[in-house]
Amino acid sequence: MTENPTAAPDAEPDDLASPVDPKLLEILVCPLTKTSLRYDRARNELVSDAAGLAYPIRDGIPIMLPEEARKLAD
Repeated sequence: MTENPTAAPDAEPDDLASPVDPKLLEILVCPLTKTSLRYDRARNELVSDAAGLAYPIRDGIPIMLPEEARKLAD
């Protein structure tokens, strides 16, 4: 079976879905500060600027444990 060369791609690279469900990203907060998080696509992390921590995402699952988080550089 061959692909249709004239078919438009489903998404451009910048439009690819994050590895975490967007609805989940809307409700997740930092477990220490209870503030919102921002998604860092390049590092595949959820960043809490208030706590100065970045929580890793492994296999599409945010690891929201402070002891697993990376400290942000000042």
